[in-house]
Amino acid sequence: MTQVTERVVTERVVTERTADEVAVCDAAPDAVEATVNYILDTGETPYTFSGGPGSTFVESHGTSDPRRVVIHDGRPDAGRFVLDRNGFRFIRHDTKVVSFFDQDELRRVYYPEMEELVKAETGASRVVVFDHTLRTADDDFREEHKIREPVLRVHNDYTEWSGPQRVRDLLPDEAETLLQRRFAIVQVWRPIRLPVENFPLAICDAGSMHPQDLVISERRYPNRVGQTYAIANNPDHHWYWFPRMRREEAIVFKVYDSMKDGRARWTAHTAFDDPTAPRDAKPRESIEIRTLAFF
Repeated sequence: MTQVTERVVTERVVTERTADEVAVCDAAPDAVEATVNYILDTGETPYTFSGGPGSTFVESHGTSDPRRVVIHDGRPDAGRFVLDRNGFRFIRHDTKVVSFFDQDELRRVYYPEMEELVKAETGASRVVVFDHTLRTADDDFREEHKIREPVLRVHNDYTEWSGPQRVRDLLPDEAETLLQRRFAIVQVWRPIRLPVENFPLAICDAGSMHPQDLVISERRYPNRVGQTYAIANNPDHHWYWFPRMRREEAIVFKVYDSMKDGRARWTAHTAFDDPTAPRDAKPRESIEIRTLAFF
């Protein structure tokens, strides 16, 4: 991708760190080598089938292409990441949510918090939260609460087609007017209880991605078919993770942007098995929120 020429709306530099944050930076290696699961582009359309609301059933079809990659600790450089250049931002952000497993509280407290956060990070004039997903690496807890597992596939959640289509699905009366202006789909990922010790989120610098890396994949549900991008391996990819993320930390990242002026439009991401995780690592628990941002 070309260098973004437009002035970035928000680029805050982290100037202070708590003692805990310094300890995390000192303890974590500068980089780890780990396996991420790309897709092998065979010419056939890969797809994932997901059950309806309340179901944890997920079944994926496609030829996986596992690769060993270097994943860099992004904490020391957190202040230099820019949403419109790198596709993501790592931030400190407190929440007033008591229990992320209380659906009413999520919609009453967390959704408005996320609307304001995405407005501040993107400069959007209007933000609509339309979905969230809770995930855990604990099999029993996942089944009990009917939530999903970490995704161990490199992907981007929307495509050139499915980004605008999501606006049409969610805001049918306004869609055609809204789609005449710039809009983006922006997600926010955070741990919900304990610090993340394994299966953290790795994110690829959007500036290191190329159009040929994007492979259309169908997301099949009982009532509709969507599209995501599976990602093919490219040695240019530059990966980051943020060790032992905590509840008051979040990653804000773009999975679609309608502007085609050289800014970041997609951000490949995946969970990965961290080789430095302790033997008795607590199961990861996280939430990702999905928003439409209109400019």
